[in-house]
Amino acid sequence: MKCPFCQHADSKVVDSREVQDGDSIRRRRECLGCQRRYTTYERVDVVMPMVIKKDGRRENWDRSKILAGLHRACEKRPVSADTIEEITTIVERMVQDAGSREISSSVVGEGIMTNLKELDDVAYVRFASVYKSFRDIDEFKSALDSLMKERGRTERG
Repeated sequence: MKCPFCQHADSKVVDSREVQDGDSIRRRRECLGCQRRYTTYERVDVVMPMVIKKDGRRENWDRSKILAGLHRACEKRPVSADTIEEITTIVERMVQDAGSREISSSVVGEGIMTNLKELDDVAYVRFASVYKSFRDIDEFKSALDSLMKERGRTERG
């Protein structure tokens, strides 16, 4: 693996430990060229299904797209990077467990929204506004009213 700083090809592993979910290993490496340290993550390479987009296109599964969407939704919110990784892993497992060669992007989006709804209302509404492509303020207000009604029900009883 090339050093991200100097592109030297050789490094040594300084420390290895299992990540919380047990599905990957975090390794601290030291470049043998510039002696700087960096972190890598090693995970099992699983063949993921193709994602069928709303317009019918098919794309390869891309974990980084889920992470990027969650980072945007959770920006300036009290949500840690570890929690964002955890949600991404939960959604990824859900997709793997479906056992299909293809999965609709709407299934993926709903999985993300379910987790965000439990985590942070603002992040949920941010994600939903992009995911559901609200066309006007009335659709946005309807989503907020629904969320507030649901929250009121859970707070009272």
